[in-house]
Amino acid sequence: MKRMNQDLNQKVRSYVDNLFAGVGDSQQLYELKEELSINLKEKIIDYKKAGMNEEEAFKEAVSSMGDLSGLVEDMRQIGQDQTRKSVYSSMTARVSTAGLITGILVGLFGLLTMAMLYFMELPLEAVTGPAIFIVFGGAIVTYSMLTRETNKKYAMTKVRAMLYGLSVGLILFSLFTAFTSGFATGEIFIGISSFMVFFLAGFGLLLGLLFTGTDRKKGR
Repeated sequence: MKRMNQDLNQKVRSYVDNLFAGVGDSQQLYELKEELSINLKEKIIDYKKAGMNEEEAFKEAVSSMGDLSGLVEDMRQIGQDQTRKSVYSSMTARVSTAGLITGILVGLFGLLTMAMLYFMELPLEAVTGPAIFIVFGGAIVTYSMLTRETNKKYAMTKVRAMLYGLSVGLILFSLFTAFTSGFATGEIFIGISSFMVFFLAGFGLLLGLLFTGTDRKKGR
């Protein structure tokens, strides 16, 4: 099954790469390729469920996309327009930087508040309460890092980066609920049961993203 998925991913990737062969690289082109690849794979899966074999499903999915020559020409123009590329990249970088600063400050606020409550000798369940800010901070930092374009990698598409942020947030939240519920009740099994629900959801989402990820390196 894994082998079949890899073959399908490679087939779709090759088709999309060939479609835009000769078009200058850009963040917009990377995002468009990602979107087209996802749409094609979803259509192929739907056609296979309807009874087609993989080859028939692939041809039908490609045909259903219609004429993409306009998109190719748009991307060719963007690839040639260095000024637009520069503006787009700098705007994305500013948003990412703002997110990183916000996420780090929110996380630090939670951490320092916990330290303050601990030295006030409050009950442990009260001390762990501000850890919720670390959860939000971790999710924001993850999203902001992944949507940041670097010299070697394109920025990840926003939807996928949000899912990564959600998975990290769920994993951190599982630790938050484990400690708060465990300290509040004094029962370890309650802490473990609270941890298990959110951790499995977050870890499962993370595995799904890792197994379906695409290469973001430049100059492929």
